[in-house]
Amino acid sequence: MSRPIVAIVGRPNVGKSTLFNTLAGERISIVKDYPGVTRDRIYADITWLNHSMSLIDTGGIDMDAKDVMLSHMREQANIAIETADVIMFITDVRQGLVDADFKVADMLRKSAKPVVLVVNKVDNFEKFMPDVYEFYNLGIGDPHPVSATSKLGIGDMLDAVLEHIAPEKFEDEEDERPKIAIVGKPNAGKSSLINKLVGENRVIVSDIAGTTRDAIDTEIVRDGKEYVFIDTAGIRRKNKIKEDLERYSIIRAVAAIERSDVVILMIDAVEGVSEQDAKIAGIAHERGRGLIVAVNKWDAIEKDNNTVKKYTSRIREILSFVPYAEIMFISALTGQRTHRLFDQIETVIQFHAMRIQTGVLNEILMEAVAMQQPPSDKGKRLKLFYMTQVSTKPPTFVLFVNDKELMHFSYQRYIENRIRETFGFMGTPIRIFIRERKEKE
Repeated sequence: MSRPIVAIVGRPNVGKSTLFNTLAGERISIVKDYPGVTRDRIYADITWLNHSMSLIDTGGIDMDAKDVMLSHMREQANIAIETADVIMFITDVRQGLVDADFKVADMLRKSAKPVVLVVNKVDNFEKFMPDVYEFYNLGIGDPHPVSATSKLGIGDMLDAVLEHIAPEKFEDEEDERPKIAIVGKPNAGKSSLINKLVGENRVIVSDIAGTTRDAIDTEIVRDGKEYVFIDTAGIRRKNKIKEDLERYSIIRAVAAIERSDVVILMIDAVEGVSEQDAKIAGIAHERGRGLIVAVNKWDAIEKDNNTVKKYTSRIREILSFVPYAEIMFISALTGQRTHRLFDQIETVIQFHAMRIQTGVLNEILMEAVAMQQPPSDKGKRLKLFYMTQVSTKPPTFVLFVNDKELMHFSYQRYIENRIRETFGFMGTPIRIFIRERKEKE
C-alpha cells in the first residue's frame, strides 16, 4: 500500500525542519545503523489516526534569491510540490505576514495542489491569535496555529491534512500488475533502460503520466503478462550543484518506491556505487520492497577476469545492509543483458510473496538451534519456542522466545540467514519480530 505524500514548504527560517522533526519524532533521530544510510533525512513516515503518510522536508523558498544555493533550494521545493498529494505551507507568527509569504502562496496556487496553511511559533494561543488572523490575507485558506517546539496545535493541523486526502489513497490499490520503480542518481540511465525495454518488447500498451507524481508510468507486456514501470527521471537541468541533484533524486525515489513492488536501483558503472545509491537502497529496504541493483553502462568499462568480482565486492561493501539484493551488469545503450531483467523481476516477485508453512518453518528453526546454541546472559539462556509467518510483501515472521532481551542481533541475523539458505528469498527483505512467551504457555 502506498502512502500519501505531504510536502512541508515555506520561506527560509519559519521552522519547517523543526516541525518536520516534531512530526517525525523518534524516526528522525533513531536511524537504522546500516552502513551508508544517512542520518540527514529529508523524508519520514508518520502516522495520525491510523493513517500513514510520507513527509518530505524542503529547503526554504526565496522567490527573489539570486544566490545559487537558494535558487536551487527553490527548485528542490518545486519538485516536492509536484510530487506531493498535500502541501503544508509554513509561516511565522513572530515575523508576521511578509511579502515573501505572498509570493510562495502565489506559487502554491499555481500548483493547484491542496494546501494547509500553518502559522508556526504560536507558543501562546491567547497572546498570538490576533496575529494569526492576519494570515487570512494570503487567501489560501484557514490558518492553523501551531508551535513546533512546544508541540501545540499539531493534532488539529494533521486533521486538516487528512481532510485533503481522498480515502482511497489509504487503501490498497486494486491494480494487481507488478509495479517496478526505476530509481537512482541522475543520468544513471533510467530512461534509457525503459526505452530499451519498450523497444525490445514492441508491445507497449500506453504511456500515461503518473498522477501527482511527476513520473512516467510505462506499461509493458512480456509473455502475456503486464508490468508497470515507473520512471523517476525528469530532472535534466544544467549547472545544478551535485548535492541538490541528490536531494531531487531522493524526493523522486520516495514517491516511486511507495508505489512499487520491486525497485531497480540503477548504478552508473563509470562512476561506481556511491553513498547516494546507499541512501536510495535504504529507502527501498525500509519500505520492504524487492531490490535489484542494475549496474548500467557496463559496455563502457574496460574489463579483465576480475572486473565483475571487484565491482560486486564494492557494491556489497557499500550496500552491506541489503545483502539479499540481486546484482546485474547491463547496458541500456546496447541492450546487454537487459532481456534478463524480466526473469530477475519475476524471481523477486515470487520470493516477495512467498509464504512458508509453520511446520516447515519450525523444522528449520530447530535445526538452526541444534547447529548453533542460542546466547545466554548471567546464567539465563535464550529459548526459541516457535516461529510463524504473519504476512508477505515482504515476508514477515514472528519468533516467540522466553526473553527477547537475550536475542542478540547477531543470533537473529543467523536465524534469518538459515531461512534464506533454505528458501532463497532472493532480492527481498525479511522482517523478524521477536515476542516473549512464558514457557508454560
